[in-house]
Amino acid sequence: MQKEFSFQPFTSEFSRDPYAVYSRMRDEHPIYYYKEWDAYLLSTYEDIATLVNDPRLVRTFDHVMTREEVKARREVENWQSTPNVSRYIRVSMLDGEGEMHDRLRKLGFRLFTPVRVHALRDFVQRQVNTQIDTIIDKGAMDFIEDFVAPIPGFIIGKLLGVPEDERAQLRLLSENIVQFFEPERSAAQIKLAEDTCTEFAEYLVKLAEKRRLKPEDDLISELITAKTDGKLSEDEFISTCMLILMAGHGSTIDVSGNGMLALLTHPEQMHKLSTEPVLIQTAVQEMFRYDPPLPYFHRFVLEDMEYKGNLYTKGTKIGVLYASANRDPDQFPNPDVFDVTREPNRHLAFGIGAHFCLGNHLARLNMDIMFTSILKRIPGIRLATEKPEFRIGITSRGLKALPVSW
Repeated sequence: MQKEFSFQPFTSEFSRDPYAVYSRMRDEHPIYYYKEWDAYLLSTYEDIATLVNDPRLVRTFDHVMTREEVKARREVENWQSTPNVSRYIRVSMLDGEGEMHDRLRKLGFRLFTPVRVHALRDFVQRQVNTQIDTIIDKGAMDFIEDFVAPIPGFIIGKLLGVPEDERAQLRLLSENIVQFFEPERSAAQIKLAEDTCTEFAEYLVKLAEKRRLKPEDDLISELITAKTDGKLSEDEFISTCMLILMAGHGSTIDVSGNGMLALLTHPEQMHKLSTEPVLIQTAVQEMFRYDPPLPYFHRFVLEDMEYKGNLYTKGTKIGVLYASANRDPDQFPNPDVFDVTREPNRHLAFGIGAHFCLGNHLARLNMDIMFTSILKRIPGIRLATEKPEFRIGITSRGLKALPVSW
């Protein structure tokens, strides 16, 4: 007799295999009320694609509230306990709506055009080659810590305009702040996020002043111009710089580790990609679909609405399980099969609708070069542990470590 369905995302069992849980959820409770969060969780591709595109679902209510109402809500939610996280992280393009979101997103499109990202290809290739040079003679490594982790921070640092000798710090800054978003964060994690955010903001102000006096071909210089032209405020400048780093750093590390694990546990797919490197683009898209780094986001109901016979009142929290949608058999044939040739592949790892990830071109470029290079230069790479462990949590999905040898 099958057990009654229970959603427990903060357990080691769930971290090992969330997809079995998602499968039951899609079959038995496609719109599941999760009491612990007072939220309705969407698990099917159809429901997510439909409702995330519905303008009645929003990331925040700030754009339809008075200043007094916004202030009162933030006081109730204790925003004042983390003033700089609240100022720069909790108010950003990612969590914006209305005029603010439209204005910053339009600016973001200019910062991450395919042409601009493609211009980084040679730089990314050099960074990847340098990182492989440090480990190629060792015969073993942690794929995540020794190969992948140092790369995204250097790439984003280059794009932003952070001096080369200061880029290494970006990884720690990003990780310290991002942990704030875990639902079960500790008081120590909250304090670390606030302290780091304060330090990062002070650093960006100083760097911005240097770029104001001597502009260069980087995003910070471009953002300063936009600020001078009245297209964004000082706080929005700092917030946008932080968002660019955080959105592109940890997720790239996580999906690269998840993607390599998928290859290592599907040797026929590893062989196919190694012998046919032209498949790299579809392979990278499949890595994002198969085990995405950002499995969960949420929205709020802006006004009372009915969906599939149920009434959702204003303020209702809607959880969006993108990882579940990416394994929905109604959208993807054989969804639990990892297939580097899969086309079409309309996965939702980059989101959908108005908040679709602006950095998707950069993320895919990084992975394209990293995987093409590692498979070419270390062709005999293999898994060096029986069961790699995933971190516990639901807002991000990534391995604690991925030991490999060759």
